[in-house]
Amino acid sequence: MSDLVFAPCTLPDGAEALRGEVRAFLADELADYPARRRAESWSGYSKAFSRKVGAKGWIGMTWPRQYGGAERSALERYVVLEEMLAAGAPVGAHWIADRQSGPLLLRYGTDEQRRSIVPRIARGEVQFCIGMSEPDSGSDLASVRSRAARDGNGWRLEGRKVWTSGAHEAEYMIALFRTAAQGEDRHAGLSQFLVDMSVPGITVRPIIDLAGQHHFNEVLFDDVRLPADSLIGGEGQGWQQVTQELAYERSGPERFLSCMQLVNEMARMAGTRHDDAALAAVGRLVAHLSVLRQMSLSVAAMLDRGENPAVEAALVKDLGAILEQSVPEIAADVFDIEPMLDSAGDYVQVLAYLTQVVPSYSLRGGTREILRGIIARGLGLR
Repeated sequence: MSDLVFAPCTLPDGAEALRGEVRAFLADELADYPARRRAESWSGYSKAFSRKVGAKGWIGMTWPRQYGGAERSALERYVVLEEMLAAGAPVGAHWIADRQSGPLLLRYGTDEQRRSIVPRIARGEVQFCIGMSEPDSGSDLASVRSRAARDGNGWRLEGRKVWTSGAHEAEYMIALFRTAAQGEDRHAGLSQFLVDMSVPGITVRPIIDLAGQHHFNEVLFDDVRLPADSLIGGEGQGWQQVTQELAYERSGPERFLSCMQLVNEMARMAGTRHDDAALAAVGRLVAHLSVLRQMSLSVAAMLDRGENPAVEAALVKDLGAILEQSVPEIAADVFDIEPMLDSAGDYVQVLAYLTQVVPSYSLRGGTREILRGIIARGLGLR
């Protein structure tokens, strides 16, 4: 049985000065950015904004300088992330590559991939998507059925991925495929590939969400040919690699700050109306956010030390989704307001948008059931 450890974490010297710099940048860049757009949080998409962030050195902050990074700490990066999320900045064009794809290529990619692709990520010039979920599989990655087979000096891919965020915009996908038949060990025989989304045989089909937006996609692979060096890491090592990748995905501040714009709007309205019940509701939300922030910071420090806090990351993601999914309901109840998309008021527009999208928060990055299974196994309960 493992113990859950969330050791207290102190931000490094200079972190608050960095925070001030980021806030000043965002105040200027987002001066006219509407509240409804800010509510999209890390799904907001602007390639131009991402290039500006890259020019500031705030993408790939922890990476080696030779690959375009700044060799700063994970906790300094954390400060930048939470300021971007708190402001509702449109970070979606670089989010996945900065959070997952770049670190994966630095650790397991070829020298050529690191030299040619990673610096472009750091400049905000290239977008990535992640090919994990499949039809009838969801978050159960061990049941992946899409296959990659050796084909002469390369690989041939067949299969489908679904719920692939940003696949219609991305230049590259990092995808999980089965390279050996599934045996008793369901986690064996999986491998990761760097997929150029422009190669023949790839079809991207849009999935329109409840809010009428196009973030998700279904991606079909029909006799897709890739070169030998498209394999990332070792053949059959995909499960070990992807679980480490998911620790980055599941533990960051995006797992509890996605509704921050609505919390901000609640605080503004409660202060204007001098409503004690509303102020108390905002206070409870801020208390929960503060606890989750400390847990998330602790995981960031573990990742910075090269540890693999998969269980702690799963817990942060699960608790964060529970909190975020409660925010629109609290916001509607505390002021007795019905969410309406065609409202002229910021509060109601933000409430209406988030009411539609928060059901997905317990799906993305791993369903609640999968996360709780990871936590239970980590604690020796199953």
